Amino acid sequence: MSSQTKQVQVGTVAIGGGAPVAVQSMLNAPVQDIAQNVEQAIRLEKAGCQIIRVTVPTPKDAAVVAALKKAVSMPVVADIHFDYQAAIAAAEAGADKIRINPGNIGSDERVAAVVDVCKAKKLPIRIGVNAGSLEQDLLQKYGAPTPQALCESAMRHVEILRRHNFEDIVISIKSSHVPTMVKAYRMLAAQCSYPLHLGVTEAGTYRTGLVKSAMGIGSLLLEGIGDTLRVSLTDDPQKEVQAGYDILRAAGYPVPGPELISCPTCGRTCIDLAGIAAQVEQRLADCHKSIKVAVMGCVVNGPGEAREADIGIAGGKDCAVLFIKGQQVRTLRGDIVGQLMEEIEKL
Repeated sequence: MSSQTKQVQVGTVAIGGGAPVAVQSMLNAPVQDIAQNVEQAIRLEKAGCQIIRVTVPTPKDAAVVAALKKAVSMPVVADIHFDYQAAIAAAEAGADKIRINPGNIGSDERVAAVVDVCKAKKLPIRIGVNAGSLEQDLLQKYGAPTPQALCESAMRHVEILRRHNFEDIVISIKSSHVPTMVKAYRMLAAQCSYPLHLGVTEAGTYRTGLVKSAMGIGSLLLEGIGDTLRVSLTDDPQKEVQAGYDILRAAGYPVPGPELISCPTCGRTCIDLAGIAAQVEQRLADCHKSIKVAVMGCVVNGPGEAREADIGIAGGKDCAVLFIKGQQVRTLRGDIVGQLMEEIEKL
């Protein structure tokens, strides 16, 4: 979280100004299939998603916003690209934020119309700059979607909103190239105090997308840059939410729920640690306790790591030693996972 940024209210969620970093995702069902969008949003909210975004290509498609507002309590962001009337319709339908690039929707009168409805309804606007859709004059000026080009594009859109006395602004400045993304956000953070939405765009499938997102988003979080984030994956959006919290936790940010640590195993391991760790991780999915659980393979590093956790096990030969709050309690045999989960329930 960054205490240096201005705070913006998105429905019930505060962004910036020292508020916790919010985890977002985006619905990927066909916008016309309202039932499928609603089902996906409910599932994402249960997974811990704090803000959801949905595309609204036309004014008619704003119906999905109205349906989502009835189905979930998390804020809904309308994703607009070129149709200013779609932005107005989405705002009227109950959207909590509008994602738009003011320079892409046409005349100053159209920008004014969107700003007016956002002012009236106290809705923030997210400016979304993307390396893949940078303005032609900036591409010619810089020769490529460089960090400088991305920042200039973002501030150009900011100035359009400022001319209309609009300041409830959030900015994202994404690239699929991690070094470019990181440098661009650093530059932008030095130029303005608007809250920043972090993300690596077109990051890829789960494996590569997770690595690129962890590098890009995580690097900035470690520097105190970023007020909200989305991990963009070519996969189920629920995995984006899980990955977002994993990245926050890895960067040292407070995250609700359990943290599992486990060793990579070696030739000293005498139990099926990989299988046990996978079972524990799966069974912790419905646990809401803010605890650290250690699953370690042997007596070399295991007892020490288990002592650092709230509860943990260190493997032996067909058994595991149970540690609770740093104290060795007993030896587990047979259903090691079941016995560990019983002890976790008691905490």
